Amino acid sequence: QGRVWIYLDRDGRTAYDFTDSRSQDGPLQWLKGFKGYMHADAYPGYDAAYVPDGAIEVACWAHARRKFVDAERSEPDLAAEILSRIRDLYAIERAAKDAELTDQKRYELRQEKAPPILEGLRARLAAMETQALPKSPLGKAIGYAQRQWTALCRYIEDGRLEIDNNAAERGLRGFAVGRKNWLFFQREGGGRTAAILASLLATA
Repeated sequence: QGRVWIYLDRDGRTAYDFTDSRSQDGPLQWLKGFKGYMHADAYPGYDAAYVPDGAIEVACWAHARRKFVDAERSEPDLAAEILSRIRDLYAIERAAKDAELTDQKRYELRQEKAPPILEGLRARLAAMETQALPKSPLGKAIGYAQRQWTALCRYIEDGRLEIDNNAAERGLRGFAVGRKNWLFFQREGGGRTAAILASLLATA
């Protein structure tokens, strides 16, 4: 039941940590004293880091989108509508990247284009909530997005921020692919060794 955690910055500097469990103790030790924006998934263990003068939560639209993809099987039309609106948000990000905008220019583009899309998306989520069973895939997707809404919208506050946490997801792919081969490395103390070596390799 060991876990590997990733910590990285926008310059690509990467560090991995290994813990014996999914307890919040490991991440909170790493994040102790951290101040500023922090991209992360919605793992509740991070909540204790989001305190005044501490970390500021920036949620991940890729995680929110994934839940609506899952809901397409049972509610194809409603889920597809939300996915289309999320696609419009990502189109803004692609335009900024293609134009190689500075952080400040990306912030300005988002402030111009994103708020109307976000407002419309939030209104549709509220309307759909009355049509979806709370425990259905669509109901769960709507609930997730609504609970995370403030953090999901935070990326438009600063041009340095990303719309999703995919950089961390990509950084963990090697461990996800290899974990069957490394199933028992925890018993030999290999988990922490692997985390150290992976940190050096990822950053080199």
